[in-house]
Amino acid sequence: ITCAEILDLWNIPLRALNINVRKRLGLFLNPRNTVASDWMSVAENMGFSYLEIKNYEDCQDPTRKILEDWQARCPGAKVGKLVSILDNVDRKDVVEDLRVLIEEDCKRYIERQNEPPVQVPEVDSCVPRTPERQGITLEDDPEGGIPELFDAFICYCQSDFDFVHEMIQQLEQTDHKLKLCVFDRDVLPGSCVWTITSELIEKRCKRMVVVISDEYLDSDACDFQTKFALSLCPGARSKRLIPVKYKSMKKPFPSILRFLTVCDYTRPCTQSWFWVRLAKALSLP
Repeated sequence: ITCAEILDLWNIPLRALNINVRKRLGLFLNPRNTVASDWMSVAENMGFSYLEIKNYEDCQDPTRKILEDWQARCPGAKVGKLVSILDNVDRKDVVEDLRVLIEEDCKRYIERQNEPPVQVPEVDSCVPRTPERQGITLEDDPEGGIPELFDAFICYCQSDFDFVHEMIQQLEQTDHKLKLCVFDRDVLPGSCVWTITSELIEKRCKRMVVVISDEYLDSDACDFQTKFALSLCPGARSKRLIPVKYKSMKKPFPSILRFLTVCDYTRPCTQSWFWVRLAKALSLP
């Protein structure tokens, strides 16, 4: 890849690289190598801390994981930056071997961006744009009128529902009078889960509360919801995503959320302030 091409790649987000390129990167970088730099050197150059890097050692494919997390947490995660990092850690062999594949992915991405948008009538951004996104919650207008809006989407797994129920009592049924979007309670059955979830998080809810637990780490649905919400607010600029830890964990706290301030219910000394702090955060404009 020439210098001129690298400069062009600085404007292309990391998501342009498909799974094939990421797997091949893993083949180069995953093996611990005493001679050439491996994924740990790449992670360090991406800005991950020592403890974060140590936690990635348990991953089956640490290269894939650091790429995903870097993409979610860093607005500057561009293809050009990745190429520059590989160059900085003396892995020009990786860049050269994958040059053609990287270029093809980036060209496809640019082509997709240059495709003319589908012309649709102008609508307010808060109104669902397709029929499948109308009438998805209990209080929605079935005729497609004003959609039901919420203060926060609650991201949780089924084993943590007792805490979610307490959250409903503390935040909805008190003077806080917040309106939470709880999937099992508020969403009507029968539509695509991923379509509904993305619609609710992006268009219907001001913020998202993530209930962190060991079980959360094993949930594909929670993983999708968290990464989707992070992609909407790179660098946490809008304070859109609020992690909540309500019980002790055996597994490491998710690295993708470590840069966010956590609302911790497990600390007895701050428990009395927990609900007030959370309610205040959810009440911000």
